Amino acid sequence: MQRASAGVRRRVVVTGIGAVTSIGIGVSNFLTGLREGRSGASQITAFDVKGFDHSLGCEVKNFDAAQLIRDLPLEEFGRASQFTAAAARMAVEDAALPLDRLREMRSMVVVGTTDGESRDIDHLTQLEVTHGWRGLDPVLAGRVSAGRLSVAAARELGLQDVEAVTLPTACAAGNYAIGYGCDAVRSGEVDIALCGGADAVCLKTFAGFYRLGTIAPVHCQPFDIDRKGILTGEGAGMLVLESLESAQARGARIYAEVLGYGLNCDADHPVAPNEDSFARCMRLAHADAGVSADDVDLISAHGTGTKANDVSEARAVRQVFGGEPPKMISIKSMIGHTMGAASALAAIACILGIREGFIPPTINHVQTDPECDIDCVPNVAIAAELDIVQNNALAFGGNNAVLILGRYAADGIHNSATRGLS
Repeated sequence: MQRASAGVRRRVVVTGIGAVTSIGIGVSNFLTGLREGRSGASQITAFDVKGFDHSLGCEVKNFDAAQLIRDLPLEEFGRASQFTAAAARMAVEDAALPLDRLREMRSMVVVGTTDGESRDIDHLTQLEVTHGWRGLDPVLAGRVSAGRLSVAAARELGLQDVEAVTLPTACAAGNYAIGYGCDAVRSGEVDIALCGGADAVCLKTFAGFYRLGTIAPVHCQPFDIDRKGILTGEGAGMLVLESLESAQARGARIYAEVLGYGLNCDADHPVAPNEDSFARCMRLAHADAGVSADDVDLISAHGTGTKANDVSEARAVRQVFGGEPPKMISIKSMIGHTMGAASALAAIACILGIREGFIPPTINHVQTDPECDIDCVPNVAIAAELDIVQNNALAFGGNNAVLILGRYAADGIHNSATRGLS
């Protein structure tokens, strides 16, 4: 297949999904968890929580790597890499894409992360403190590179001569990875992009957020007037992005279409969001997708449940959408803040909402903060016909990423907005 001609963008569709989350592993279990408004919160077991006043998180309790991963040597890869490999295999199987065919296609793997294998770094640090550098475990040391995440997916699937990229753009990394893969497919560089994000719960990140005063004692309550912060979570979300031409040629099921995305970095503050910058990022995404704010039916918010983030995000949305924005939900209320996996898993939730005709709820909600003043679909999922959905992601350092997803339409027209794609 030839690369797309200059100035021509191929349409990019989602044909497979893999999810590892605290509310369900696999697309069907994750879908059920979203519909039910299930909470993944439980006592953290990944590390010693002695000394912390509160220590709940959203761990993946029932992850059995040996049952989900076939070819990856598990001892050589850390937990986040194992999440990635499992989610990638599930996504390829969900896409009904035989491995021998995938290996013959032009493909790439792109994974976003915040921490890489920080759990292994935690262990190495503890060993060094206890035993000195001579006590360090060489196997653990060999697993800590963040690049191992994308390598794990490629190795599990037997992909050779592929571009395997890990993007460490923190809590927006999942959307960054999907945008990277989207560009590669729509330009004709590849026919298939496996992309998403992954992270595992670790002491370093928990302690950092705890020190900032942003760990919630019990619940994550985005947009609630009594919200107290995040719960750290873990997991992975991987998507099979494919050119429409390739998907049609093999008779693939199409979940949704990637219409476009926007990225920017304001570098304004290490941790505080800049609402003007994020508003610009949303406009960049709309322009890339060829849609207007009026076309968007739902916003999947970054929605961390911290005081500053929720208000800043809501204000940025109002800059772009005006006085009556669409419904704006946060699945972090269910699965916690999964860091680099967050926007990838939120993108999967958006895609499932489009395909299945529903909006997942924002759970743990009691009363909306007047400074946010949005409809966050409190506590119970609702039926809805979704045509275009926006997926927001903000990250430390001013890294912003917004993804626009749409219901697949053969004529390429959404809400009377012609996107001009061929």
